[in-house]
Amino acid sequence: MQMYILGLDIGSSSVKASLVDAATGQRSASAQSPAEEMEMLAVKPGWAEQDPEIWWKHVLVCIKQCLAQAGAKGEQVKAIGIAYQMHGLVCVDKNGVPVRPAIIWCDSRAVPYGDEAFNQLGSSYCLSHFLNSPGNFTASKLKWVKENEPAIYERIHKIMLPGDYIAFKLTGEATTTDTGLSEGIFWDYSEGKVAGSLLDYYGISADLLADVKPVFSVQGVVSTKAEELSGLKKGTPVSYRAGDQPNNAFSLNVLRPGETAATAGTSGVIYSVTDTNAFDSKSRVNSFIHVNNKPNQIRNGVLLCVNGTGILNSWLRKNLRSGQPLEYEKLNALAASVPAGAEGLLMLPFGNGAERILENKVINASWYGLDFNRHSQAHVFRAAQEGIVFALRYGFDILQTMGLKSQVIRAGHANMFLSPVFRHAFVNTIGARLELYDTDGAMGAALGAGVGAGIYSDFEQAFTGLKMLMEEKPDKQQQEEYESVYQKWNTILKQQLSI
Repeated sequence: MQMYILGLDIGSSSVKASLVDAATGQRSASAQSPAEEMEMLAVKPGWAEQDPEIWWKHVLVCIKQCLAQAGAKGEQVKAIGIAYQMHGLVCVDKNGVPVRPAIIWCDSRAVPYGDEAFNQLGSSYCLSHFLNSPGNFTASKLKWVKENEPAIYERIHKIMLPGDYIAFKLTGEATTTDTGLSEGIFWDYSEGKVAGSLLDYYGISADLLADVKPVFSVQGVVSTKAEELSGLKKGTPVSYRAGDQPNNAFSLNVLRPGETAATAGTSGVIYSVTDTNAFDSKSRVNSFIHVNNKPNQIRNGVLLCVNGTGILNSWLRKNLRSGQPLEYEKLNALAASVPAGAEGLLMLPFGNGAERILENKVINASWYGLDFNRHSQAHVFRAAQEGIVFALRYGFDILQTMGLKSQVIRAGHANMFLSPVFRHAFVNTIGARLELYDTDGAMGAALGAGVGAGIYSDFEQAFTGLKMLMEEKPDKQQQEEYESVYQKWNTILKQQLSI
């Protein structure tokens, strides 16, 4: 009987699933739900929330679609892995029911709490113990709930990350991982345990945290209730869990110091693996425990994030149109119809909340140099894609100052990397070779589950099916051209940051 591994990727735009043939490591079926982006609730400026039950609803849709596509039965699925949007806060009561909508990754409301903790505990203490400012991460979001919604806070039995919640819905067990705790700034690197000093400062009990399980391990098994709802077989292990960016790096076999991965989905990320407890003094890029970290072998991932990437492209597609929304292929073709530099039109793509690379400032998105007699829709599209790349370069330069120098960057052949304009601008602005692979977050989660359940003996066996589809290299002349445009863009950014 053919065996499969199921990978789930819980994004803020959609849920994706891949059913992978365990023997070959190749995708047998895939699904995405919903077809259009999931709604974000923005009750106030800077807020971003989602209903966790919506994630679960779409998980069930994806599982059933994958089984149907492959003609597979639930008992043929031998392990389940979960990847998820990082830094979110899900609060549940004693019955496991969410007491409020999830506060997701791009919500900015907790910035003042994290900044105050950074100052009160001391920057040197926070950076040496947490490798980050508490900033706008999960611990600070929970502090916001405690201070602003005390009645709701009193009802909280456990807090979870988005992936923890989906694992809970599948297994009935509230668990998390050390990499998950690190992404919420719940982890003390110098002590190798939960960050008691930050919890004490915030007045938060460690009892609210879920039990910690290894990333690659049986973290629970499918419950009777989940079997009835999903079609999976009771007792199937959930054997891998990681945030979307550590998981994306894993899906690309980025596990060794110096290796680097990138994504350009809702947000844009460059993620580089290191064997040191590296940190940026201003916490503009952030260090988290990588999936293959061990007590005697440090493996951390240093992450730079630009919030407004795919979400900017999506906004343009929906709003700059005549009649129906443009298809992304048409948008990319229009962007490619004008020259590099968009004939002087520049864009700052910071319209999706507080930006970590800008020290949690909110400066919003803006265009510069718009000429009504020269610039068209195509120029706007190109300037946006180049603006995203320039923002990634701004963060990449910070990584360089930390000694994280990357000559090769790996990414999945998906999202904005499907755009020739984006790829061309990326390699010539960053100055690194780009390798694109036939993989995604859901496939990575499936392969991770295979390792965690013992289906694969090691990482090498898990990645025998990983194939590079294409590569793109920098061109010296194009690098010089993009460098000139980037410096103009950078000057505008500095002016905005000084206002």
